[in-house]
Amino acid sequence: MPGNDRLIRALLRQPVDRTPVWIMRQAGRYLPEYRATREKAGDFLTLCKTPELACEVTLQPLERFDLDAAILFSDILTIPDAMGLGLSLVEKQGPQFARTVRSAAEVKALPALDPDTDLGYVMEAIRLIKRELNGRVPLIGFAGSPWTLATYMIEGASSREYSRSKTLLYNEPRTLRHLLDKLSIATRDYLNAQIEAGVDAVMIFDSWAGVLTPQAYRDFSLVSLQNIVDGLVRERDGQRIPVTIFSKGAAHSLGGMANSGCDALGLDWTFELGIARALVGDRVALQGNLDPAILRAESAAIREQVAKVLASFGSGTGHVFNLGHGITPDIDPDHVAAMVDAVHELSPAYHDD
Repeated sequence: MPGNDRLIRALLRQPVDRTPVWIMRQAGRYLPEYRATREKAGDFLTLCKTPELACEVTLQPLERFDLDAAILFSDILTIPDAMGLGLSLVEKQGPQFARTVRSAAEVKALPALDPDTDLGYVMEAIRLIKRELNGRVPLIGFAGSPWTLATYMIEGASSREYSRSKTLLYNEPRTLRHLLDKLSIATRDYLNAQIEAGVDAVMIFDSWAGVLTPQAYRDFSLVSLQNIVDGLVRERDGQRIPVTIFSKGAAHSLGGMANSGCDALGLDWTFELGIARALVGDRVALQGNLDPAILRAESAAIREQVAKVLASFGSGTGHVFNLGHGITPDIDPDHVAAMVDAVHELSPAYHDD
């Protein structure tokens, strides 16, 4: 167990002295040191696939901020990339695939993955990061949800309408389910390999859950998440490995998510933490959910909004402070420091220890 185990304890709803805090995309373009390392790498995918550089950028935020966790520097699209779809990241356009998956035959042709071989660079990065952390804080591993990965594989790029994905869902639900089943197996195996390599907690990012109707979310995305959670290794060396699900825009199904067997749910900024806590009770911890846009404001406003998030959750354990989505590249690092400092100063009042 890391020396600072606040994150793990909070995810498991055990007592903590203050609310732990980390930031989604905390290693990213808002940090000048990250931009320098990325320039050295030449491009984003090289940065992800070079373990020494991935380790370097994973650790950079911890040198600036007193955070309670490191999160593996990687990308949610590593699985479809390893399946041979030809991932590239085009400047100002985002991820694009050379090949798409839109038919039953194309789904059937997708290869099964061996994460230790096909994604071995991720496992090597984890081992390097763990060695460099030396027990300082926990390391979070992650993967994209099957539904979110499927949208990229079907559309071939980022999308606003998800028209091809939704058409497949309604016209050929069996084909989509076959794709989601394949991705569920790959994601389960990938996360288990990360756990074996040394991560202390894992998180599943269901970034595009909010484009589905509540019923479609439950029938297609949530069932896939359940299958993954059911197959995860939950203990290593006598320590529980917490699992967090973050389905952005799917607060309508909090009850179902809480019954999935996960340890925690991430919330975006569009739903009250206090209401979510009342809905899920003591079944799961909650992570979130400061609006990332507040980090463009002055320190006093940041502090005020941090106070409101903490007050919304209320007293007791089971809260991990975070943004309601990833930090954006335009944020001043000093504003991040103001947020972290506010959590440190204000959150002990909500804990007995």
